Parts: sequence; C-alpha cells; structure tokens
Amino acid sequence: MIRVVSKGMFYEEKTDEALKLYEELVAKSQKEKGCIYYNLYRDIEDGNILTMMEEWESKEALEEHKKSEHFTRLVPVISKLRKRSELNVYKKIL
Repeated sequence: MIRVVSKGMFYEEKTDEALKLYEELVAKSQKEKGCIYYNLYRDIEDGNILTMMEEWESKEALEEHKKSEHFTRLVPVISKLRKRSELNVYKKIL
C-alpha cells in the first residue's frame, strides 16, 4: 500500500476557492480503481491549512491517478492558491 500526505498552506483569501476545487477532486478520485481512501482535512487551529490524505493499493494505481483528467486539470489550479506545500509518499512496511 502507498500513502500520500499532501499539506497545503493557502492564502487566506483563496482557501474557499481551493475547497470548491477539492470537492470535485475528492469525489472523482474516490471512485478511481485502486483508491482505498482519498480525504481532505482542515487544520483545527488554522483553517487555511488543508491536508489531503490518500491511500492507494499500489504505486501503479497512484501513477494512474496522477494521469487522470481531473487530477491534471484541478491540481495545477489548486497549486496556484497555496503559499507553500509539503508532499510525502509512504510505503507501508509493517
């Protein structure tokens, strides 16, 4: 299994716009083959920090996700709304 944690620190005036884009991204990604879960979380102390937590059956499933129409269309737009981001990809070992 592959887990992805993608944390974005958004410009205050852009967070709501990002949330609208994430609605479509999450809904479509959750239906993809190989997706175990794909959920967006909001920091309880700072509402401008949004974190996507994903789990995929395999690296191949994750790579297919990155090629999907909704990913290639929405993620570049979301990226422009962030001050900075952090992305980590993990492989389950235990």
